[in-house]
Amino acid sequence: MLLEHRFTVPAPLPEVWAALLDPHRVAPCMPGATLTEVIGDAFTGTVKVKVGPISLLYKGNGQFLERDERMRRLVIKASGKDSRGNGTAAATVTVTLTAEGDSTSGTVNTDLAITGKPAQFGRGLIAEVGGKILTVFADCLADKLAAPPAADVPAPIGSVQAGSATEGLAEPDRTDPAVGPPDEPAETADSATAEDTPAVGPPDGPAEAAAAEEPRTGEPEPVAGAGQRPLRVVPEAEPVDLLELAGPSVAKRAVPVLAAVVALVLVLLIRRRWR
Repeated sequence: MLLEHRFTVPAPLPEVWAALLDPHRVAPCMPGATLTEVIGDAFTGTVKVKVGPISLLYKGNGQFLERDERMRRLVIKASGKDSRGNGTAAATVTVTLTAEGDSTSGTVNTDLAITGKPAQFGRGLIAEVGGKILTVFADCLADKLAAPPAADVPAPIGSVQAGSATEGLAEPDRTDPAVGPPDEPAETADSATAEDTPAVGPPDGPAEAAAAEEPRTGEPEPVAGAGQRPLRVVPEAEPVDLLELAGPSVAKRAVPVLAAVVALVLVLLIRRRWR
């Protein structure tokens, strides 16, 4: 099944191109999709789909087959299978970007093959639903590109970055305790021997106070948050409801059927009255 869609993003071509090359940026914009792993040009993920009361979870993988910087063309091949064995999906998607002033327009050509419940929609309805999904994707990508870059968040009190654990601490007094200030005469060997046991008392100066407060060797004080790395949480996407997206189209297709049923009922009633 060959499908073609177009979209427009109000952002310069280089920015849109760079975003499409980063799965972490585009995956959150695809309804129902959750990215689980990226290794080089390959990636894995899941897609949640609802068809009325039926929920499907496709688990699959994809790969970048082509990245043409000069032509701004991107080719991706992806495939997946429902976790309950209710259907499969495979697609080769070719995206071509062109600049339109300060905006970027994209053409998406999809070679799609699906089985199971979604295949019951038919080509026309699948193309329409695909267009709506692509519109949601383009709007989300535009919002992400228009948003200002996240500012650096200051580290909370008590947390220490690598290499800064000793910043702010006073330098220990490395002066030989036997050597007094420059303006005082040095003690003789006899007096130093007689006073082997120094008297315990408060430190005389700020340098000695800093040395007294210095932690013992081999027993560093624990620093809150040191050595701890925040875990990256990837939120799961909400399932995309295909019937909700196709609601107006389903209603349009149902109107002729309902009209025919009403006409048939009227004919039967008229016949009964004549009898």
